[in-house]
Amino acid sequence: MKNILIVDDERDIVNALKIYLSDPDYKLYEAFNGKQALDIVEKEDIHLILMDIMMPVMDGITALNKIREKSFVPIILLTAKSEDADKVLGLTVGADDYITKPFNPLEVTARVKSQLRRYLRYGSGNEDVEKITIGGIELDDSTKQVLVDGNEITLTPKEFEILKLLMSNPGKVYSPKEIYSSIWQEKPYGAENTVAVHIRHIREKIEINPAEPRYLKVIFGQGYKIEKRV
Repeated sequence: MKNILIVDDERDIVNALKIYLSDPDYKLYEAFNGKQALDIVEKEDIHLILMDIMMPVMDGITALNKIREKSFVPIILLTAKSEDADKVLGLTVGADDYITKPFNPLEVTARVKSQLRRYLRYGSGNEDVEKITIGGIELDDSTKQVLVDGNEITLTPKEFEILKLLMSNPGKVYSPKEIYSSIWQEKPYGAENTVAVHIRHIREKIEINPAEPRYLKVIFGQGYKIEKRV
Protein backbone atom coordinates (compact mmCIF):
# COMPACT_ATOMS: atom_id res chain seq x y z
CA MET A 1 0.00 0.00 0.00
CA LYS A 2 1.34 3.42 -1.03
CA ASN A 3 0.27 6.42 1.03
CA ILE A 4 -0.33 9.56 -1.06
CA LEU A 5 -1.05 12.99 0.41
CA ILE A 6 -3.04 15.49 -1.69
CA VAL A 7 -2.72 19.12 -0.55
CA ASP A 8 -4.81 21.92 -2.09
CA ASP A 9 -7.08 24.59 -0.63
CA GLU A 10 -9.67 23.94 -3.36
CA ARG A 11 -11.76 20.93 -2.36
CA ASP A 12 -12.92 20.34 -5.94
CA ILE A 13 -9.28 19.84 -7.00
CA VAL A 14 -8.62 17.48 -4.08
CA ASN A 15 -11.71 15.47 -4.98
CA ALA A 16 -10.74 15.35 -8.68
CA LEU A 17 -7.24 14.09 -7.85
CA LYS A 18 -8.74 11.46 -5.53
CA ILE A 19 -10.80 10.22 -8.47
CA TYR A 20 -7.77 10.18 -10.81
CA LEU A 21 -5.75 8.25 -8.23
CA SER A 22 -8.48 5.81 -7.28
CA ASP A 23 -6.51 2.58 -7.00
CA PRO A 24 -6.69 -0.30 -4.50
CA ASP A 25 -2.91 0.03 -4.08
CA TYR A 26 -3.15 3.67 -2.93
CA LYS A 27 -4.31 5.06 0.40
CA LEU A 28 -5.15 8.73 -0.09
CA TYR A 29 -4.83 11.47 2.53
CA GLU A 30 -6.01 15.05 2.11
CA ALA A 31 -5.01 18.44 3.49
CA PHE A 32 -6.09 21.97 2.61
CA ASN A 33 -3.03 23.99 3.58
CA GLY A 34 0.66 23.47 4.25
CA LYS A 35 0.26 23.29 8.04
CA GLN A 36 -2.23 20.43 7.78
CA ALA A 37 0.14 18.69 5.37
CA LEU A 38 3.02 18.92 7.87
CA ASP A 39 0.83 17.44 10.61
CA ILE A 40 -0.03 14.45 8.41
CA VAL A 41 3.59 13.92 7.34
CA GLU A 42 4.59 13.85 11.03
CA LYS A 43 2.00 11.18 11.87
CA GLU A 44 1.81 8.99 8.77
CA ASP A 45 4.31 7.15 6.56
CA ILE A 46 3.68 9.15 3.38
CA HIS A 47 5.24 7.89 0.13
CA LEU A 48 4.32 10.81 -2.17
CA ILE A 49 2.86 14.31 -1.87
CA LEU A 50 0.88 16.29 -4.46
CA MET A 51 0.90 19.89 -3.22
CA ASP A 52 -0.49 23.21 -4.41
CA ILE A 53 1.74 26.29 -4.18
CA MET A 54 -0.74 29.07 -3.37
CA MET A 55 -2.58 28.16 -0.14
CA PRO A 56 -3.72 29.99 3.02
CA VAL A 57 -2.18 29.50 6.49
CA MET A 58 1.00 28.02 4.98
CA ASP A 59 1.87 28.03 1.27
CA GLY A 60 3.31 25.07 -0.60
CA ILE A 61 6.88 26.38 -0.89
CA THR A 62 7.12 26.97 2.87
CA ALA A 63 5.69 23.52 3.58
CA LEU A 64 8.09 22.01 1.04
CA ASN A 65 11.09 23.57 2.79
CA LYS A 66 9.96 22.25 6.18
CA ILE A 67 9.31 18.74 4.84
CA ARG A 68 12.74 18.65 3.20
CA GLU A 69 14.37 19.26 6.59
CA LYS A 70 13.32 15.72 7.56
CA SER A 71 12.25 13.75 4.50
CA PHE A 72 13.14 12.86 0.91
CA VAL A 73 9.54 11.85 0.10
CA PRO A 74 8.71 12.74 -3.55
CA ILE A 75 6.81 16.04 -3.82
CA ILE A 76 4.95 17.01 -7.00
CA LEU A 77 3.87 20.66 -7.06
CA LEU A 78 0.45 21.60 -8.43
CA THR A 79 0.89 24.91 -10.26
CA ALA A 80 -1.02 27.40 -12.37
CA LYS A 81 0.42 28.47 -15.73
CA SER A 82 1.13 31.93 -14.28
CA GLU A 83 3.35 30.53 -11.51
CA ASP A 84 6.51 29.93 -13.57
CA ALA A 85 8.77 31.62 -11.01
CA ASP A 86 7.29 29.46 -8.25
CA LYS A 87 7.90 26.32 -10.32
CA VAL A 88 11.58 27.18 -10.63
CA LEU A 89 11.82 28.05 -6.93
CA GLY A 90 10.06 24.83 -5.98
CA LEU A 91 12.37 22.67 -8.08
CA THR A 92 15.37 24.52 -6.71
CA VAL A 93 14.45 24.00 -3.04
CA GLY A 94 13.56 20.34 -3.42
CA ALA A 95 10.41 19.53 -5.38
CA ASP A 96 10.72 16.47 -7.59
CA ASP A 97 8.27 17.46 -10.32
CA TYR A 98 5.32 19.71 -11.11
CA ILE A 99 1.97 19.39 -12.87
CA THR A 100 0.24 22.40 -14.39
CA LYS A 101 -3.48 23.03 -13.91
CA PRO A 102 -5.87 22.11 -15.48
CA PHE A 103 -4.73 18.51 -15.06
CA ASN A 104 -4.62 15.75 -17.61
CA PRO A 105 -5.66 12.62 -15.65
CA LEU A 106 -3.26 10.39 -17.62
CA GLU A 107 -0.36 12.78 -16.92
CA VAL A 108 -1.19 12.83 -13.20
CA THR A 109 -1.24 9.04 -12.88
CA ALA A 110 1.91 8.63 -15.01
CA ARG A 111 3.94 11.14 -12.99
CA VAL A 112 2.75 9.71 -9.69
CA LYS A 113 3.71 6.19 -10.74
CA SER A 114 7.11 7.38 -11.97
CA GLN A 115 7.96 9.17 -8.72
CA LEU A 116 6.71 6.30 -6.56
CA ARG A 117 8.75 3.82 -8.56
CA ARG A 118 11.94 5.87 -8.10
CA TYR A 119 11.33 6.49 -4.40
CA LEU A 120 10.47 2.91 -3.50
CA ARG A 121 13.42 1.60 -5.49
CA TYR A 122 16.10 4.14 -4.54
CA GLY A 123 14.98 6.50 -1.83
CA SER A 124 12.93 4.69 0.80
CA GLY A 125 15.81 3.23 2.80
CA ASN A 126 15.45 -0.33 1.49
CA GLU A 127 18.53 -0.30 -0.70
CA ASP A 128 21.90 -1.71 0.24
CA VAL A 129 24.23 0.64 2.10
CA GLU A 130 26.40 2.46 -0.36
CA LYS A 131 29.15 4.89 0.58
CA ILE A 132 31.23 6.72 -1.98
CA THR A 133 34.32 8.73 -1.08
CA ILE A 134 36.23 10.99 -3.45
CA GLY A 135 38.81 13.30 -1.89
CA GLY A 136 37.14 15.05 1.01
CA ILE A 137 33.59 14.22 -0.14
CA GLU A 138 31.76 11.31 1.48
CA LEU A 139 28.32 10.35 0.17
CA ASP A 140 26.22 7.83 2.10
CA ASP A 141 23.27 6.67 -0.01
CA SER A 142 21.63 4.81 2.87
CA THR A 143 21.32 7.89 5.10
CA LYS A 144 21.29 10.49 2.28
CA GLN A 145 24.17 12.26 4.03
CA VAL A 146 26.99 14.13 2.35
CA LEU A 147 30.09 15.20 4.26
CA VAL A 148 32.67 17.63 2.87
CA ASP A 149 35.92 17.59 4.84
CA GLY A 150 33.99 16.08 7.74
CA ASN A 151 31.23 18.71 7.73
CA GLU A 152 27.70 17.70 6.76
CA ILE A 153 26.10 19.71 3.96
CA THR A 154 22.45 19.91 3.00
CA LEU A 155 21.46 18.99 -0.56
CA THR A 156 18.02 18.89 -2.13
CA PRO A 157 16.96 15.43 -3.36
CA LYS A 158 17.77 16.31 -6.98
CA GLU A 159 21.16 17.75 -6.03
CA PHE A 160 21.91 14.58 -4.06
CA GLU A 161 20.96 12.33 -6.99
CA ILE A 162 23.07 14.35 -9.45
CA LEU A 163 26.09 14.24 -7.13
CA LYS A 164 25.54 10.51 -6.56
CA LEU A 165 25.39 9.89 -10.32
CA LEU A 166 28.64 11.77 -10.95
CA MET A 167 30.47 10.33 -7.92
CA SER A 168 29.41 6.80 -8.89
CA ASN A 169 31.16 7.27 -12.23
CA PRO A 170 34.22 9.46 -11.54
CA GLY A 171 35.91 10.78 -14.63
CA LYS A 172 32.91 10.09 -16.85
CA VAL A 173 31.46 13.14 -18.61
CA TYR A 174 27.67 13.44 -18.57
CA SER A 175 25.86 15.83 -20.89
CA PRO A 176 23.04 17.93 -19.42
CA LYS A 177 20.53 15.81 -21.36
CA GLU A 178 21.97 12.60 -19.92
CA ILE A 179 21.83 13.99 -16.39
CA TYR A 180 18.28 15.27 -16.86
CA SER A 181 17.00 12.02 -18.37
CA SER A 182 18.62 9.95 -15.62
CA ILE A 183 17.47 12.06 -12.66
CA TRP A 184 14.11 13.41 -13.83
CA GLN A 185 13.28 10.34 -15.95
CA GLU A 186 11.57 12.30 -18.68
CA LYS A 187 12.42 13.84 -22.03
CA PRO A 188 15.15 16.45 -21.56
CA TYR A 189 13.29 19.60 -22.57
CA GLY A 190 15.03 22.60 -21.00
CA ALA A 191 17.77 20.32 -19.69
CA GLU A 192 20.63 22.83 -20.13
CA ASN A 193 19.24 25.51 -17.81
CA THR A 194 17.72 23.16 -15.24
CA VAL A 195 20.87 21.07 -14.86
CA ALA A 196 23.13 24.15 -14.88
CA VAL A 197 21.20 25.66 -11.93
CA HIS A 198 21.50 22.44 -9.92
CA ILE A 199 25.21 22.06 -10.75
CA ARG A 200 25.86 25.63 -9.61
CA HIS A 201 24.12 24.98 -6.29
CA ILE A 202 26.04 21.73 -5.76
CA ARG A 203 29.33 23.53 -6.42
CA GLU A 204 28.47 26.24 -3.91
CA LYS A 205 28.05 23.52 -1.29
CA ILE A 206 30.95 21.17 -2.02
CA GLU A 207 33.68 23.49 -3.30
CA ILE A 208 35.89 25.78 -1.23
CA ASN A 209 36.04 28.12 -4.22
CA PRO A 210 33.17 27.43 -6.67
CA ALA A 211 34.89 29.58 -9.30
CA GLU A 212 37.88 27.20 -9.25
CA PRO A 213 36.33 23.82 -8.48
CA ARG A 214 38.46 20.85 -7.39
CA TYR A 215 35.74 18.24 -7.76
CA LEU A 216 32.87 19.15 -10.08
CA LYS A 217 34.31 20.15 -13.44
CA VAL A 218 32.71 21.53 -16.60
CA ILE A 219 33.92 20.04 -19.87
CA PHE A 220 32.96 22.79 -22.27
CA GLY A 221 30.61 21.72 -25.02
CA GLN A 222 30.24 18.26 -23.46
CA GLY A 223 28.96 18.33 -19.92
CA TYR A 224 30.01 17.70 -16.32
CA LYS A 225 32.14 15.22 -14.39
CA ILE A 226 33.59 14.53 -10.96
CA GLU A 227 37.36 14.19 -10.97
CA LYS A 228 38.65 10.68 -10.26
CA ARG A 229 41.37 11.89 -7.92
CA VAL A 230 41.63 15.13 -6.02
